[in-house]
Amino acid sequence: MADETKATPPERAGPPAEAGPAATADSAAEGTDRAATADSAATADRAATADSAAPNPPEAPPAEPVWTYRGYHLGAGEFNTAMVHLYRGEVQRSVNWRARLDTTTNWAVITTGAAISFAFATSSSIHLVIPLDMILVTLFLFIEARRYRYYELWSYRVRLMETDFFAAMLVPPFHPAPDWAEALAETLLHPDFPISTWEALGRRLRRNYLWIYAIIGAAWLAKLYMLPTPTNSWADMLNRASVGSFKGQWVLLIGLVFYLAIIATSLFTIGLQQSAGEVLPRYGGLADTLSGGLAGLGKQKTSVRAWFRPSRRRQQLLTLIITDQAKKVSDRILKDMSRGVTALSGQGMYTGQSHSVLMCALAVTEVAQLKVLVKAEDPKAFVIVTPAQEVFGRGFSSLDEDV
Repeated sequence: MADETKATPPERAGPPAEAGPAATADSAAEGTDRAATADSAATADRAATADSAAPNPPEAPPAEPVWTYRGYHLGAGEFNTAMVHLYRGEVQRSVNWRARLDTTTNWAVITTGAAISFAFATSSSIHLVIPLDMILVTLFLFIEARRYRYYELWSYRVRLMETDFFAAMLVPPFHPAPDWAEALAETLLHPDFPISTWEALGRRLRRNYLWIYAIIGAAWLAKLYMLPTPTNSWADMLNRASVGSFKGQWVLLIGLVFYLAIIATSLFTIGLQQSAGEVLPRYGGLADTLSGGLAGLGKQKTSVRAWFRPSRRRQQLLTLIITDQAKKVSDRILKDMSRGVTALSGQGMYTGQSHSVLMCALAVTEVAQLKVLVKAEDPKAFVIVTPAQEVFGRGFSSLDEDV
């Protein structure tokens, strides 16, 4: 009889054994870790979703340089630093020349005092020393007028930077006069005196030398009247005024004509007020309003140009560039010079070939750079430079300016 195999049913699992305290703490910690992991994953998913949904912030555009030249880039900070150093240098120049004005005035005062002291030292002293001192003082006047013109040149640059650069910074938005940079560049490239010799002579006369001449004239008449003894006779004074065989009438007449010329010069030059180094009142706006009547009140325009200077600009030119590399040449001009270019179609009548004609307006100081750029891109190009009466638009005079 075969052995019967009795399948033994599997033992039923009894109730789980009672877990100890350690097992309970481990399971709790494991559950907490799983929950924290799930929360961090959800947070990361939400953050990633938010990042993908939010648009990227626009990148700040790169700072535009003030100018570029042969690989050099001058930014706003470097430009301001250069302007500050230029301002300090021009101030120092004007201070030095202002001190020279005082030097010549001191010479005139010292020589006048010495001449008068010598003339009145003794009764026999010749009066001719006083007219000679008058000639010497006149020489000092011309020297001082020349120095004053130099002082005005440096002072003009200082005032130009003060009124159109620094003052414009203090009153936002920054809006200097349209031609201030051109005026400053012009006086640096082609310096000339901003005031005439007549204005310089008249101004120094009215400020200092009229008083010196008055003292010299009074001392001369006192010398003729008092020494060697006081006289009440006009004939005696004329006799004392004679110099050798030269009669006294002619000596006094020459002195009178000289003083009349001095007074006329001081009076007729009052209207010359181109000086930048003087604080002078300006009534032009009121005069224009009164001359124009009530209709002029509505036509008054606020000028952004400094009152003390005329408009000075570098010479403006129009260039025509005949080239077969119009794209390359125009790109270089636009990029390196920041000047606009207009392309025209042209045809050489001798060869019958078509060429491009580029038209570009620029200042006289930019011609050298233009030649370098054109030569680098097309050595066979043909460049024509012609003067322009006026150029209005961006980079040149404003279209709102009066011609």
